[in-house]
Amino acid sequence: MSKKIPIKKFSLRILIFSIVIAGLSALFQWIVPQYASPALPFIVLFFFIITLFTIFIVLRDDQGKDGQRFVSSYMLSRVIKIFACLLFLFLYILLNRKDAWNFGISFIIVYFMFSIFEVILLRQESNDIAKRSSSN
Repeated sequence: MSKKIPIKKFSLRILIFSIVIAGLSALFQWIVPQYASPALPFIVLFFFIITLFTIFIVLRDDQGKDGQRFVSSYMLSRVIKIFACLLFLFLYILLNRKDAWNFGISFIIVYFMFSIFEVILLRQESNDIAKRSSSN
């Protein structure tokens, strides 16, 4: 009998991480406003939503799914995330050319922060699954 992966646990962790990043972003905007994009809060919100969505895609099935299916879900989530990021980046820069550099740099930094966080979450969960499987 397989148990569901606790998506609520991951949602809470992503929410807390996003709040921390939003706080750091606000601090950055306050300290050096000339280098901060006014869209920084929206970048953090975008990554909160897209990370939550991609984590849901990867973890939506039972823990007992085979390795191939996990890899397929993970790759699908990566493709969706990359296209969503490119679309968001392209549209913002197209509409706000004056803020293009600050936005682009902020976007890339936040992208890497959320990507690293997401990999850490998924690695933790795969280690937990492996431990539970070996103990059964």
